[in-house]
Amino acid sequence: MSDWLTKIPEAAREYIAGRRLDEVECIVPDIAGVARGKAMPASKFARQESFFLPNSIFLQTITGEWADNPSGAFTEPDMVLVPDHETVSAAPWTADVTLQVIHDVLDQQGNPVPVAPRNVLKRIVALYAERGWRPIVAPEMEFFLVARNIDPNQPIQPPMGRSGRRAAAKQAYSLSAVDEYGKVIDDIYDFAEAQGFEIDGILQEGGAGQVEINLAHGDPVALADEIFYFKRLIREAALRHDCFATFMAKPIEGEPGSAMHIHHSVVDAAGRNIFSDEQGRETPAFMHFIAGMQAHLPAAIALLAPYVNSYRRYVPDFAAPINLEWGRDNRTTGLRVPISGPVARRVENRLAGMDCNPYLGLAASLATGYLGLTQQDSPRAECLGDAYMSEDELPTNLGDALDLMVESDPIREVLGSEFVDVYESVKRNEYKEFLQVISPWEREHLLLNV
Repeated sequence: MSDWLTKIPEAAREYIAGRRLDEVECIVPDIAGVARGKAMPASKFARQESFFLPNSIFLQTITGEWADNPSGAFTEPDMVLVPDHETVSAAPWTADVTLQVIHDVLDQQGNPVPVAPRNVLKRIVALYAERGWRPIVAPEMEFFLVARNIDPNQPIQPPMGRSGRRAAAKQAYSLSAVDEYGKVIDDIYDFAEAQGFEIDGILQEGGAGQVEINLAHGDPVALADEIFYFKRLIREAALRHDCFATFMAKPIEGEPGSAMHIHHSVVDAAGRNIFSDEQGRETPAFMHFIAGMQAHLPAAIALLAPYVNSYRRYVPDFAAPINLEWGRDNRTTGLRVPISGPVARRVENRLAGMDCNPYLGLAASLATGYLGLTQQDSPRAECLGDAYMSEDELPTNLGDALDLMVESDPIREVLGSEFVDVYESVKRNEYKEFLQVISPWEREHLLLNV
């Protein structure tokens, strides 16, 4: 066995299980969370400690265009990519025996590249560590299984189930609804097991063909890696059964959107939850964390809702909180405190869409809580009623969200000013491209009437 194979997780070693390893996929998550990098023969990977990619991969938009470089000339210097062997994972859908590995992104002096999303999340975790804290997160992933759609001009449809009927909406928590596309779910379980991932539960959500997967709580960087991998494995499982998996925030008109709810807690150096005191009561730190989210989430929404489609999820009456209220066991609030014992006391951020880059979504959410802990403000009074009736406090489009982000000095300080500038440049480019597209609604209602 090559020396590097002794450093990889047990699940990856078990996947190889004495077979000849053919290929290694060397991966970097870009601004959108798309896997960039290169594949190479395993024998070549074993002989090199790093490889190079141009820094322009972080200026590429979701459409494949290139945004302006805020720092000046577009010279595309190489970055150094070093494998993080703890992230080595199977790619069980490939024909050959293949492993994939996420790489750390460094400049040529060996410093973390500040615009790489994984480094942004590491930066936030390090801020917590400097205070003697360790953040814990538990993400929930919602997504749709949909019929194959090869014509973007046609609306998305629910998938065909094993009954021969299309998946029905309004079947939340129905086991028979999940069974309609059980073969896809079976492959998701099999792929996750091969990759060493722990699924906490799978359930049917409220939309037609909408599924939710819950992950066990843990380290933010490790869980962002898992979500990054999960998006790929879920797509591959769906393709095996003649359907697509989509993580768009709002893929089907008239259906609920897909969220990435994030549960947060913070422990001290001894592993004690700082949200609970020795008597099990809520602490001031717990309230400070909520206050930080209320104060700074508007400036972070551009990271939690990164596309024009994201804001179609923020509409009333579709089970998406569009407020910054907080409440205990209240699913109408943007910030929910679930029922739990003192050890598991946590805050659930229900604003993030599943279309966000998981590294940036977790970084932004944790950053707002961190600001609350350090500024020690108090939250508004708990919402005891229906928060859906509250006034809108969030930006309603990507342009406004970007304005709030770039104008927020605290968000710039914690996420890094260079990253904020690059992110804004990429997203302004995408927004400008979208505004040049004429929608069917405009043609239907404006063509002959205005």
